[in-house]
Amino acid sequence: MPDDSSDITQGRVRGQLSLPASTASPWWQLSRRLLLAAGILIVTVLIVYVDRTAYRDGNDPPNFGVDLVDSIYYTTVTLSTTGYGDIAPVAPHARMINAFVITPLRIAFLVLLIGTTIEVLASQGREHFRNARWRKNMKSHVVVIGYGTKGRAAVDTLINNGLDREGIIIVDPGAAALQEAHADGLAVVTGDATRRDVLRRAGVSEAEQVIITTDRDDSNVLATLTVRQLNPDVWIVAAVREQENVALMRQSGANSVITSSDAVGRLLGLSSLSPTLGTVMEDLLTYGEGLEVAERELIVSEVGKQPQQLPDQVIAVVRDERVYRYFDPVVTQLARGDRLIVVRPARELPWAPRPGTHNEEFATDEP
Repeated sequence: MPDDSSDITQGRVRGQLSLPASTASPWWQLSRRLLLAAGILIVTVLIVYVDRTAYRDGNDPPNFGVDLVDSIYYTTVTLSTTGYGDIAPVAPHARMINAFVITPLRIAFLVLLIGTTIEVLASQGREHFRNARWRKNMKSHVVVIGYGTKGRAAVDTLINNGLDREGIIIVDPGAAALQEAHADGLAVVTGDATRRDVLRRAGVSEAEQVIITTDRDDSNVLATLTVRQLNPDVWIVAAVREQENVALMRQSGANSVITSSDAVGRLLGLSSLSPTLGTVMEDLLTYGEGLEVAERELIVSEVGKQPQQLPDQVIAVVRDERVYRYFDPVVTQLARGDRLIVVRPARELPWAPRPGTHNEEFATDEP
């Protein structure tokens, strides 16, 4: 799994949970406010020093004025509202400048200092509260390891099929992935998914599914082993680049393995042999238009029928967690508890009942 050279990503420590937010880092806010306060201090010193003959120091002889040190001293005690009174403006114009220029600067200086403290504490408090609330509500969620092209496509498919964004968390070590996931409204744990502490922060032990889509097969295998150790019951879907690594990935604990390079190669070959067949296959793999491959529950009125008799184009039947092709003699008659793999129009949600049967009872195992 490619790693990022920096241990800090956008102000967040590696492995720390990072929820999407539109506000800047509290430390950036602190630095910006301190710079503004320093600017106000310098501007006030310059105002007093340039007009130094209009000020008098009670400890100096009359008509002596003030020097640079006195200007800095007067500015600090004035902006901080300490006001010892030993240095004061005596000329009318200097008093007007104090009233209409230095007084607003004093107010701005105090607001910046007080506001900075409150802002930093409030930002940190909000962040801790959001993280605690997220962890409390995050159960049976989906963890996506790797937010590259495959990871983003997997997340888009999950969201388009009704999964809430708050039920997805991304694990990726890259700064670019962090930015893209936050732009998509997703929570991120920044770090290497082969490390236990990173996966624990992502809540893998309570996840319902884990999708592993990094660009390296060795990282995918190690991440799969670590996930399986942390959660023996989680459903793991993993991608591999090479067909020869499929068996190793299954031995590592993956429930489903997708070979990306072979799948693309087969699609290219089909498109070369039959452009129309390639177009249909691409249509099936493209979400939101044309045809869609979907899984749905069997409906009571369909119990006892043959797969070929249903309005949907059934291509497989899932029975007792095994997948049978629609022509297999074992599924000649559909039974309670079966699930159907169908081809249907993409305008229907893939996991919803077929059109016209939305209010019908599902054929579960219990009669």
